Amino acid sequence: MRIALYPGTFDPITLGHVDIIRRAAILVDRLVIGVAINRDKGPLFSLEERVAMIEAEAKALSVETGTEIIAHPFENLLINAAHDVGAQIIVRGLRAVTDFEYEFQMVGMNRALDNSVETVFLMADANHQAIASKLVKEIARLGGDVTKFVPPAVKAALLAKLD
Repeated sequence: MRIALYPGTFDPITLGHVDIIRRAAILVDRLVIGVAINRDKGPLFSLEERVAMIEAEAKALSVETGTEIIAHPFENLLINAAHDVGAQIIVRGLRAVTDFEYEFQMVGMNRALDNSVETVFLMADANHQAIASKLVKEIARLGGDVTKFVPPAVKAALLAKLD
């Protein structure tokens, strides 16, 4: 069974994330969405809220792709999280060249820790390359419309959180 881990903070999950999830799901038998606790980032949404948003999106994507997609919170090293869920693959999304530099370093460190776990990069779809959770939150905070950036349920949760 091919199992992949797609890690991130997902604060909140965006249409860019959904696109990567959809595309990664067709490559594996099980896709685990690793929800990083990452207290340093000071997320707007609690871990439970982020997991719930991902689970809601994953349910429809599982039906659409025929792949089991689950959410899994983690606070340890990424390579250890991959071991915890039995993943042989780590999926990372790239939006721009600047993402690649950071990701390149991460791959090197992860391979030094365990070279049996492979990293696969998926380029963001052109329609989603500019989407970043941080920017989505800022747009919503300033009264802008985030409809083009997040799923409808996430938009509602975002607006309720900022109200």
